[in-house]
Amino acid sequence: MSSLSATGYLTVLQDVMARVSATQAPLVDKAAGLVAEAIEAGGILQVFGSGHSEAFAMELTGRAGGLVAANRIELRDLVLLGGADPDVLTDPALERDPGVAQRLYELAAPHPRDVFVIASNSGVNGSVVELAAVVKAHGHALIAVTSAEHSGRMPSRHPSGLHLADHADIVLDNGAPYGDAVIPLRDGGHVCGVSSITGALLAQQIVAEVARRMEESGVRPPVYLSANIQGGDAHNRALEDRYDGRIRRTTK
Repeated sequence: MSSLSATGYLTVLQDVMARVSATQAPLVDKAAGLVAEAIEAGGILQVFGSGHSEAFAMELTGRAGGLVAANRIELRDLVLLGGADPDVLTDPALERDPGVAQRLYELAAPHPRDVFVIASNSGVNGSVVELAAVVKAHGHALIAVTSAEHSGRMPSRHPSGLHLADHADIVLDNGAPYGDAVIPLRDGGHVCGVSSITGALLAQQIVAEVARRMEESGVRPPVYLSANIQGGDAHNRALEDRYDGRIRRTTK
């Protein structure tokens, strides 16, 4: 049993990350191939995650060292882009509603060559599963990031009974246990989740492999510089202009 301490958590986390990196490497390579192919063909990466999986989407969009050709889809798009009543965002069950998925897809306005990554630790909530179904119905490649253990032990909350993984072309397992947290408490329950950290690992590994593939093809990867270094803003604006209106940082 791991100790309830900072070092105890680090020990568990190192083991989980090493296992995820080793077991998912072939799938990361395949996922990166889909993303690189899409970008080189004029597509972009569309990323969605609800709840804490928003952190995964943020790792792949709009950050220093990340791909410019990536758009983050968010539940708040229903309000900010779709004109829905802001009160809709106060509903704690919003991510369980499959009815929002089609609207989220429409607001993202994806091009046919765009590839999607959808992250959900449980892979069971209605918005996630339905968006995956909509994405595949429109012919896009789909990469899922989920916990195989957790998803396998939870019934779907989607009317179809399907999970996120059931729709995906590639499924990346983030290695999180059922319930996500890894250190047991004396009187029951666990603390210290791992899915956000292993998700970030997988996200950055995908970015690394996409950049490698593009460089080997003789294509300069469209990558953000930090906006807080000299020349960062100008560099980033020039790249964002290529995807004007297709990524959330541009509005035309």
